[in-house]
Amino acid sequence: MKEAESESIEDIVLRHSGRGMDILRGYKTDRYAEEAARTILSWEKGRVFLTTGFFVAGFAETDGPVGTLFLAKALQKLGYKPVILTDEFCKGFFESEGIQVLYMPFDADLDWCMTQLGTYTPVGLISIERCGENAAREYANMRGVSITDKTAAADLFFRIALGIVPTIGVGDGGNEIGMGNMASIIEEKLSLKPCVVTVDQLVIATVSNWGAYAIIAYLEKLSGVKVFMDFEEAKAFIKKTVEMGSVDGVLKKPIVSVDGFGMEIEKEIIDSLGAAI
Repeated sequence: MKEAESESIEDIVLRHSGRGMDILRGYKTDRYAEEAARTILSWEKGRVFLTTGFFVAGFAETDGPVGTLFLAKALQKLGYKPVILTDEFCKGFFESEGIQVLYMPFDADLDWCMTQLGTYTPVGLISIERCGENAAREYANMRGVSITDKTAAADLFFRIALGIVPTIGVGDGGNEIGMGNMASIIEEKLSLKPCVVTVDQLVIATVSNWGAYAIIAYLEKLSGVKVFMDFEEAKAFIKKTVEMGSVDGVLKKPIVSVDGFGMEIEKEIIDSLGAAI
């Protein structure tokens, strides 16, 4: 019992780690998710871009959209104006949830991104399980297979914004936007070709959704505003995306699971985070 009581939110979202995120934790500060939440709460109450959507076997994977949705809803409750930036593989996921969506064409370039930044003037950018370019200028999955032609260049926003607009990345493998912060460590310790796109703050977790949940948990803990969702809400949205075509990114099947973890593990993580708040 004492051990469970001393477990931090970061400890909770790094449970069941099997892809090296527990190794990367040794190179990060103890409360990195808390730091990200504190940063968000320091932003002016303007628009926030949240990007997600990772192409797997012809569809978007189940990791990313649910964490993005509930972080967007949390931001909305706190007075921000979230805009979800994604591509056609997540078509229809978010509109019925009352969140504005911006679809990025696959051929969108730097000029398109500059136009959107000028139009929306976001106060912050957050990426949750969105692929970013590696050193070979390719978007690649965890097996190193290129998905460049199926990935809109959302990481361009983060390259443009760095040093101008605050940026946060959430990832669980090494190929996501933000993992450029730890590229040399990932290459050495995990033997992967990492994304090279950097962010101001990187949040790691066993599953990227859980990294988003960690931020939401801290937003509630720090603000005192009830923004954390419950398990049934998360499960219902994952089920909805599966019915619309999303797949488990590890199993590559349209089933209600995330990165090979069933809903009993999802419940364990969300319930533990709720208790930690």
